[in-house]
Amino acid sequence: MAHFETSDRPGRAGVGPGLRFLILLGLLDAFGPLGIDMYLPAFPEIARDLHAEGGRVELTLSLFLAGLAIGQLICGPISDRIGRRKPLLFGAAAFALASVVCAFTRSIEALIAARFVMGLAGATGMVVARAVVRDSFEEADSARVYSMLMLVIGVAPIISPTLGAWVMTLGGWPAIFWSLAAFACVCGLGVLVDMPETLAEDRRDREPAASILPRYAEVFSDRRFLGYAVPSSLALGMIFAYVTSAPSMFLQHFRLSPTQFNVVFACNAIGLIGAAQVNRRLTRWFDTHAILRGASLVNAAASLMLPVLAWTGAGGFPAFLAMIFVALAMIGLILPNATAAVMAPFPDHAGVASALLGALQFAVGAAAGAAVGMLGDGTPRSMALTMAACATGSLAVSTVVERRRVRSAGLAVAASGS
Repeated sequence: MAHFETSDRPGRAGVGPGLRFLILLGLLDAFGPLGIDMYLPAFPEIARDLHAEGGRVELTLSLFLAGLAIGQLICGPISDRIGRRKPLLFGAAAFALASVVCAFTRSIEALIAARFVMGLAGATGMVVARAVVRDSFEEADSARVYSMLMLVIGVAPIISPTLGAWVMTLGGWPAIFWSLAAFACVCGLGVLVDMPETLAEDRRDREPAASILPRYAEVFSDRRFLGYAVPSSLALGMIFAYVTSAPSMFLQHFRLSPTQFNVVFACNAIGLIGAAQVNRRLTRWFDTHAILRGASLVNAAASLMLPVLAWTGAGGFPAFLAMIFVALAMIGLILPNATAAVMAPFPDHAGVASALLGALQFAVGAAAGAAVGMLGDGTPRSMALTMAACATGSLAVSTVVERRRVRSAGLAVAASGS
């Protein structure tokens, strides 16, 4: 497997990723965030132009998310069978074409359908990017690569709404979809010119198509997969809970101005992204599993303080904000290391493992966001409870699986020495 050094392309025998390759992987993984956030400022204008009432514009987002979840489950095993480049090229082309349809459409029904196709196509970049990293790097190196990908993925949701609002001034809401189509074309061109095939012919899945469901069942039932996929998904659930409640919590309950809200939201995002970049350094000095254990513990401690502060008001807004910052920053350490641990046991089925991980993350994230909405009472309490529950569950699962891993390693050492 490759080592984490400097070069233009990924490879083996000591050749690591170049910055251009990492940026391309990050852009491919950003199909989802850009497709979700960039057109949010256009909701009122779309509703007016397409005469969409009763939450029908919101369906364009719901169907896009559904497409992302379903598309990952479809694309993962396909990429294990035919390689990584072809699905990426097809996905970029389909995303671009669906975006053009969105730009031209003049009915809300057509927009909803096109957005679902966009989701299916965008899922290709997300699932295959993780599989490419698993193809090319060992666990410790892959944790560093996932940390770098979080820089692109984390920045995308921050700048996307502002970018979308600016693009609207140039050509209305259709200009947003023209921009997304151009983005997909750039990604497709990058894959065509600069993305090597990372899945060798002799490592591709040759089993009949009917074996896909049993393969999913095999990976999903693997304790190593669930032991790290669940903490990873719960960590993402914390982000969904925070993002879902942030506007009303900061603007209404804490009465921040829009400018103050933007500053606070950006600072928390920088904390998460910055921690992921610190993780790149930490993995050179510490075992990735040790980092995961420590980050999970601190994350749970900070998250459990949130309900206490939400109910008592102790420390006021500064204390509450500090605990959110710490909890989110720890997620920047949890996600890349947990993702690397999820993918490590499945070198020959990285696409399937990546697809299952993505689907599980979306399911848990959607559930966490829904929980905040259902429990919402105009205070930060629903978010605090949801984040605390996710963090506690993540810590419990990771503790159990880490103890089992250490025990297994000890037994293996004992057996080799006897």
